[in-house]
Amino acid sequence: MFYPLLGLLASVVLVVGLSSFSSQIVSAWMRRDMDLRAELIFRSLHDQASSSRASESGALSRVMEQIAADGRILGLAFCAKDGRLAITTSAMPANLDCAEFMRQAVWNATLVTPNGARIRLNFFPLTVASTTGKLLVAHDLGVIEQRERDVRLYVTAALTAVAVGFAFLAAVLTLALRRSWMQSLRRAIDESHKPAADTERAGGPANVDRQINAMLADIRGRRKFIHGVSVKWSPDALRQLLNDELPEARVLTVSNREPYIHNRIDGAIRLQIPASGLVSALEPVMRACRGVWIAHGGGSADRDMVDAHDRLVVPPDDPAYSLRRVWLSEEEQDGYYYGAANEGLWPLCHIAFIRPTFREQDWACYKAVNQRFADIVVEEANCDNPVILVQDYHFALLPRMIRKRLPKATIVTFWHIPWPNAETFSICPWREEILDGLLGSSVLGFHTQFHCNNFFDSADRLIECRIDRENSSVWLRGAETLVRPYPISIEWPSRVLARQAPVAQCRANVQARFGLKDDERIAVGVERFDYTKGILDRMRAVDDLLTMSPQWREKFVLIQVAAPTRSKLEAYAALQHEAERLATEINGKYERHGWKPIQLVVRHHEPDEVFELFRAADACVVSSLHDGMNLVAKEFVAARDDERGVLILSSFAGAAFELPEALIVNPYDAHGMAKAFDRALRMSPEEQAERMRVMVEQISERNVYRWAAQMLLDAAWLRKRQKIAERA
Repeated sequence: MFYPLLGLLASVVLVVGLSSFSSQIVSAWMRRDMDLRAELIFRSLHDQASSSRASESGALSRVMEQIAADGRILGLAFCAKDGRLAITTSAMPANLDCAEFMRQAVWNATLVTPNGARIRLNFFPLTVASTTGKLLVAHDLGVIEQRERDVRLYVTAALTAVAVGFAFLAAVLTLALRRSWMQSLRRAIDESHKPAADTERAGGPANVDRQINAMLADIRGRRKFIHGVSVKWSPDALRQLLNDELPEARVLTVSNREPYIHNRIDGAIRLQIPASGLVSALEPVMRACRGVWIAHGGGSADRDMVDAHDRLVVPPDDPAYSLRRVWLSEEEQDGYYYGAANEGLWPLCHIAFIRPTFREQDWACYKAVNQRFADIVVEEANCDNPVILVQDYHFALLPRMIRKRLPKATIVTFWHIPWPNAETFSICPWREEILDGLLGSSVLGFHTQFHCNNFFDSADRLIECRIDRENSSVWLRGAETLVRPYPISIEWPSRVLARQAPVAQCRANVQARFGLKDDERIAVGVERFDYTKGILDRMRAVDDLLTMSPQWREKFVLIQVAAPTRSKLEAYAALQHEAERLATEINGKYERHGWKPIQLVVRHHEPDEVFELFRAADACVVSSLHDGMNLVAKEFVAARDDERGVLILSSFAGAAFELPEALIVNPYDAHGMAKAFDRALRMSPEEQAERMRVMVEQISERNVYRWAAQMLLDAAWLRKRQKIAERA
């Protein structure tokens, strides 16, 4: 109602101004009327005073009395030149001072009578019976004042009526516009929940509805800016974001791999942090969110470390969030993890020329395990609208299962591996179920826009849905899923780096551990034994380098760290066997004086050990055949606070889009990679520093907290839109 009140206030100001202006006009008009009347009276008396019959003063006095009988005139008087009041009518004031009037050169004056009345006098030169003097015509100014009061009253009354009518009309229009706006808002929100066919039948939303939708969409614009200030994303900034945008929200993360594993080794329980990019990215986020992480408990001593509700608080040295472990039987592990996930979906999404295997019994286990996790999510949520972060290809069905149980939940699913093109994905026998499961999410994230586009193409080709490419979303059965690129990153600043020795000391430690000479140049590779990582290809590139540039013999070594993984699967066991065989072959070809060009280390390395290798190296090689992001590349950059070292990076890793300052290579081209090795080893310190500074700036700004913040901001926007829809 602000605008009607404002209109009423403006009307009051207008009434006051117009009434005052009107009274001034009336006063001026009446004074002018008095002056004209006095002049007419003077002309009449002048004619009579000049005639012989009216030459006597008595006759003129009678004429003046007759004229004064007019109610509009107060009286008349004649003042002789000597200051004597020669003739006067009965109503003239007694305090007339003719001597004073005769001295004045003005033609009119205002006189106040003894009783306080104000009169207006007009003076005219007149000769009566040879007596020269002045004719005085008097009008009562009280008449003008009364007329002014009447005019103000009438004008005020009239304008007040108009103002009230105007305010009433403004109120009616405001209410009508408000109702129209609310109807438009409801239509906009309803349209946002309709499938394409319904929208087309309705002729599309009105222009105002599109504007409302556009205004609602503006909330998405906030990513790295809060209140107009550029944010340096950190744990504190992420916590502040949660407090501001998702107050009191229950945050749960679901993943297959747990961040902390307890194994029994030689009779003692030992803690292990798995070598996983997913864990590296999510663990600092969960420390900031202080929520619940739900994951499969696969360690041999995991059951010994949980409470009666299968929970424990982690990290052990600085407890910040809860870890809820889920127990799976060996049969479930074989079907869900090794079978459907890693023999089916993993090779399907990584185009590395390994044929995926699809078994119906594996798929049955996959669905059962997804349902188990859905039940536990509902149990841990403790509310009807939690924020749930679902991680990776192990849980393609989980979003839809959670949505059925918690329809108000905000579900953010992140697919950590690539999404293949539609033709490749179409070979999957469970394609419709996977797409339907993922589209149970509120937000679906991939590393790159390229992967988002592949998902749009797959959904468009394989299921009945509507693709809104302008807003980057998919509509399925009246529900919208935002599909966004969220390039994953690492913690910055790194806690691991803070524990590291100086670069020179790290290099000396690595040289001593591997028996290297001071002048040997070091390249490192840190991977899991996985056929998508290109381990064999980089070994062949070393072979080509030593053939092409013999001067690097006994001057260069590749330290390849490879952690065993998924050893139950034949493809992984075969890869490890082939890598060991190829390393032996190449070393045998070039070995001399105890020098070997390839040092293959088959064991898990803790983060501190990995960072020490990075800081000791002259180059780091990441030669993935296909990868969603590959955080090893970013961790190498983060480890080099000395601005030295060269990153050799596959063009088929998502990190290549963010770190073009690396030496970008085709991992299938062994000779091209050999040239990249040679260039890296010859690169000047100045060029190394220049490239490293740009990559450090990129990673420090786009760190893992920013990655999480982007998703959480989109989640917050969806929750706000949901509240608007509920109110409407």
